[in-house]
Amino acid sequence: MKHVVAFCIGLLSLASFSQEEDPNLFSIDASYFYGTILEHNPDISHLITDHPTGFMLSYNKKTYGFKDWESRFNYPDWGFSFIHQDMKNPYLGENSGLYAHFNFYFFKRNLNFRIGQGIAYATSPYDKEENFINNAYGSHLLSSTYIMFNYKKENIYKGFGLHGGISIIHYSNANFKAPNSSTNSFVFNVGANYLIDYDKEPDYIASSEDKKFTEPIKYNFVFRGGVNESDVIDTGQYPFYNFSFYADKRINRKSALQAGTDVFFATFLKELIYYYSVAFPELDVSGDEDWKRVGVFVGHELFINKLSFITQLGYYVYYPYDFEGRVYNRIGLKRYFGDDFFGAITLKSHGAKAEGVEFGIGVRL
Repeated sequence: MKHVVAFCIGLLSLASFSQEEDPNLFSIDASYFYGTILEHNPDISHLITDHPTGFMLSYNKKTYGFKDWESRFNYPDWGFSFIHQDMKNPYLGENSGLYAHFNFYFFKRNLNFRIGQGIAYATSPYDKEENFINNAYGSHLLSSTYIMFNYKKENIYKGFGLHGGISIIHYSNANFKAPNSSTNSFVFNVGANYLIDYDKEPDYIASSEDKKFTEPIKYNFVFRGGVNESDVIDTGQYPFYNFSFYADKRINRKSALQAGTDVFFATFLKELIYYYSVAFPELDVSGDEDWKRVGVFVGHELFINKLSFITQLGYYVYYPYDFEGRVYNRIGLKRYFGDDFFGAITLKSHGAKAEGVEFGIGVRL
């Protein structure tokens, strides 16, 4: 009898354990969109001739609170998406992109906000002989970001649901190669979604974390690099190197505040100074101006599991040559490997004017 009781207790324990395992549910969705290219820059007005259309396919991994970070953000989805867009202009052609994305939910999970970042392929970039009219895309490969606001109802009937809303899709090569006026499409989207194994969906697990959380000040050392080109077409692509040191203070489980300094070595600027000194003597550029810059910045870091999203606003304190103004900003993603080391992909800009995509490695001590 003791063995039978022990066996039953074991089964109950196993059943309880299995209920605590993540069922790894995911959903798929498809959307059609129709909209317009926004004239954010008068230089691209000649490229806005019709209403772009396209479709989006997405895979979404569902979360239910089996990991602590999931409940902090109201059980978001993470996943991958594919977008194909016909720009409805013969010089812009068509774009196809692959993205990683997060879905965040609000208002009893009826409102869905998605942000995606990826790489797109443009079929008809600028070519000085065959497509010189396209001053928006200077290369086939583009950096692309999209945001989406949807009213979304999942599992209306046997796993099927519907959604609809608005999206903004951005394409730019971040000055990797000139020209780079970029495009922003504002579109309306409508579609359907399907939750795989909908009958196995568990209840959401409430957080058991202590809401009071803090860390001592941490010190970050980051090396970033990449390749870019000035806005003057065919001046050439050159490497750049940036070094950053900053302190951060984590004020809760989601957020940390930052303050630090950057040192910039952008060799495209060295070449641009030389070009202006030779080609445009009326600009009063001698060619001997220092092309290096030093800035100070403040920032914020949003922690989402092993990923984090950073936003920084800086000011050049050493600024010997005037290029795009003294204020700069940086946004991007960090991915932690263990507690100390991380990789980063960030975009450095002056307002809405991109200077370059930075690929970085760093340590947080």
